[in-house]
Amino acid sequence: MPNVYRSLAGFLSVALVTVLAWWAWLGRDTTMNYDPATDTYSGPYTTWQVAGAVLTLLLLLIAAVLLRVNPLVAAAAMTISFVVAWTVSAASQDESGLFLVGAVLVAIGMTAGTAVVAAITSRLHRPHTTPN
Repeated sequence: MPNVYRSLAGFLSVALVTVLAWWAWLGRDTTMNYDPATDTYSGPYTTWQVAGAVLTLLLLLIAAVLLRVNPLVAAAAMTISFVVAWTVSAASQDESGLFLVGAVLVAIGMTAGTAVVAAITSRLHRPHTTPN
């Protein structure tokens, strides 16, 4: 398979699985949680949901790089697809426009996180050569 097709297949595969992971952990939860003791709302996500999503995405990115998806392609696919999925969902529920602030923060976090994980995984997985 030519390199361009391999990169495209890797990008699309990582993007699809990323959106599925987002939907499984976060996408279906749109309700705010009310705490009568403090009279406050929080959510819609709980700590365990976010932790599960992060762990799933971490394992997905490591697996993609180990399966020879270009690390830059894998990181970009994960970042773009997650940010788009999160932003579309947040925009559909927000009347204030503040979802844009969240989208920027999610984009910054995803970009930094995927870049670091992809780089470390690629570096650790690179075959070591001995000088002659």
